[in-house]
Amino acid sequence: MEKTIAAISTANGIGGIGVIRISGENALAVAEAVFHPVSDKKLTHMKGYTAAFGTVFDGEEPIDEAVALVFRAPHSYTGEDVVELSCHGGLYITRRVLRAVLRNGAASAGAGEFTKRAFLNGKTGLTEAEAVMDLISATGAQSARAALSCMEGKLRQRIDRVRNTLVNAAAHLSAWADYPEEDIPEVDTNHLTELLENCRGELSSLLNSYDAGKVMREGVDTVIAGRPNVGKSTIMNLLSGCERSIVTSIPGTTRDVIEETVMLGEIPLRLSDTAGLHATEDPVEKIGVEKARDRILKAGLVLAVFDSSRPLSQDDKELIDLLTDAPALAVINKTDLPPMLETDYIKKRISHVVMLSALAGDGADELEKQVSDIIGTARLDASAGILATERQRSAAEEALQAVMEAKEALSLGITLDAVTVIIEDAIHHLLELTGERVTEAVVDQVFSHFCVGK
Repeated sequence: MEKTIAAISTANGIGGIGVIRISGENALAVAEAVFHPVSDKKLTHMKGYTAAFGTVFDGEEPIDEAVALVFRAPHSYTGEDVVELSCHGGLYITRRVLRAVLRNGAASAGAGEFTKRAFLNGKTGLTEAEAVMDLISATGAQSARAALSCMEGKLRQRIDRVRNTLVNAAAHLSAWADYPEEDIPEVDTNHLTELLENCRGELSSLLNSYDAGKVMREGVDTVIAGRPNVGKSTIMNLLSGCERSIVTSIPGTTRDVIEETVMLGEIPLRLSDTAGLHATEDPVEKIGVEKARDRILKAGLVLAVFDSSRPLSQDDKELIDLLTDAPALAVINKTDLPPMLETDYIKKRISHVVMLSALAGDGADELEKQVSDIIGTARLDASAGILATERQRSAAEEALQAVMEAKEALSLGITLDAVTVIIEDAIHHLLELTGERVTEAVVDQVFSHFCVGK
């Protein structure tokens, strides 16, 4: 018999309400030992989806007024009997109620154990379960939309379409090879090649969306770079919404890397405002300049800032040379001043350019649009169901490789028995992705990243 588990399922802090969740075969008996309804009706006699108001006790001592919500198996989140005790929020009260529950027969839930039980009891698939934490940690509407679509099964539906195509193809191949005396249509290799190409396209599309989806969830390391006094710190403050960097007319004010995470529309940017790139004999400034160069080479996105009111300098040109292979956006700042910058030189070398007045805030919308285009989120349909974890990406990559091998084997005239084996390998990886054929170690690894209480 699985142990009955309990945990605080609301945030660890002060709030209007705190929820202690209990799940397992003895959930109602455990809750009944600490909760006394004002109606004197026993929780063990209550139907599912019903609630009672009463008091939570620790022994003979009352702790708090609470509401007990009863869910009966299998119609609950975990598929087991579940009771949720909703008391007043706060660190002391919720922990005190949890201690009382644990003293009366429940065990502390591990990380993600409620959702793990939901998966093991067939209440949710593995991709849907993984989306739970993505929804909890979503930083914007687009990342929340992507997580919700996965919870609703959109990713599974895309995978299932590919898998069903491959299963039908493998079944036809096997039947044709194993039962030659039966009236089974001969395998049309041209048609099979077309099916495999369709599967390759769908898996490639899934994999192509992974990096943009990851950026949407986790953000992108972004460096603001440029020579001194071009307005890097003003841009940092514009994006941060506060005075995060010191802004003066004196070049070299920023000597170290200043970091801040901001939302540019729906895109989380992990911003770094770096020291101005220029030749200097000042030992402190020199360290800052070297740090800036190092950050540029490692960044996921570089906002290269240029001063529209000043001619292009040698320091500007050296920055442009540094960005040859980097994902970069040229930000031509100070457009509120008379223009003197040779913008054509920049546009020939950096494909994405935006005109901006950081001081006035003009051009911020175009900045967001250009960034979205560079990192791929502009082309991302968050509601379509996208790969969300490295585990999913790896399984999809393995399936894609197998599909491509099967297609190549057909073109080389390799026996259909061998092609069938390769297709079955692709099916195996897709079943791993959805959790229909997955090891216990993988399941444990997935849920170890969850918070306790979920």
